[in-house]
Parts: sequence; C-alpha cells; structure tokens
Amino acid sequence: MTQICWLKTVRHHRAIGVIRASELALGFRMAEAIAQAGMTLIEIAWNSDQAATLVTQLREALPDCQIGVGTIMTVDQLRVAIAAGAQFCFCPHVNLDIIQTAVANDIPIIPGALSPTEIVTAWQAGASSVKIFPVETMGGSQYIQSLQGPLGHIPLIPTGGVTLENAVALIEAGAVGVGLSSYLFPKGALQSGDWPAITRRTEQLLHQLLP
Repeated sequence: MTQICWLKTVRHHRAIGVIRASELALGFRMAEAIAQAGMTLIEIAWNSDQAATLVTQLREALPDCQIGVGTIMTVDQLRVAIAAGAQFCFCPHVNLDIIQTAVANDIPIIPGALSPTEIVTAWQAGASSVKIFPVETMGGSQYIQSLQGPLGHIPLIPTGGVTLENAVALIEAGAVGVGLSSYLFPKGALQSGDWPAITRRTEQLLHQLLP
C-alpha cells in the first residue's frame, strides 16, 4: 500500500483498533467484535500471544479489514510480521532501520514520536504518518493543535488515552486518525466475554468520528 493510499484510508476510517491479547483466541474474538461494528483498521500489538499467527488468521477471517501490527521494536520483528501478512506497522519509537525496511517492502510505517524533532526525523526518513504517543500526557488535542503551525504537513495519529470523549477533538485539532485500545476493550467486558458491549462501544465511536 502506497503512502497516499494509506493516508486516504486513515482519513476515511479515522480510527485504528489496537489489540493486545494474552491469548490467541482472545485476540481473535477482540478483533471480531470491533470488526462487526465496522472497524476496518485493526492493529495487533506484537507483544500479544502468537501475534504473527493472529495476523495470518485475521487476514483470512476478516477480508474486508486491514490487519497491521504494532509495538514493533526491531527489523527482525518487522520481517516476521510482513511474512505473516501484516498490511501496516506501528512502532513506539523512531528507528531508521525499521522505517527503511518497511518502505522497501511497501508497508505503511507509523513510528511513535513525541517531540517536534522526533516527528520531523521520522517523517523525513520516510514514515507514512507519525504516531503521537502518549498524547494525553502531553495535553491531548491542545498539543496536536499546537503542532499544526510548523508541522501541519505531517499526518499525525495520536494514541495513548484516546476515548470517545476526546477522539473528535483530536481529529478537529488536526489529527488524520486516532488509535484506541483500552477504551474499546474494558477489562470487565473482556473478563466476562461481553463481546456485544465491545461492539456497541466501537459503533458509538465510529458514529462520532464518521457522522
């Protein structure tokens, strides 16, 4: 997927659901629940149980979704993820080797950054967009808005503390999309297997972001 296609997709769907699961079967059910609500961008954290297997299974089970990976720390991890079928990659830091490897494999790469220097470094190295993490710690939508003056040409995807209440504000502040995890998957719902509740939360979010 080219950078232009990636940005068009994110701007169209606005939200990425992030799954971090301690068991393979749990991760699969989590993905099913948000996909049922219409979430089409699904990120599998690499520190999930059998993350590569989960990516492969979801590529087959959810053909209308784009399945990517997150929490990628090394080039070797990225290569395994690509072989498993990952369609995009998030990582928590700016690593030039990871960025270059993703670009060479035509995989959208979204490194994590916080300071303007990190953001610009990632973008100039070939990032498809830049993850701002953890956004709420830095002031949420106000921080995203403050970056727009000098860095408005760089597409930003804030994560870390994103909820139904602040997601719209982040988009309005200039973010191209948002990443959510704990909001979509409350501990109580996961423990009880209340998948309809997770689907409803996802539907509410998408309704707010895609009026």
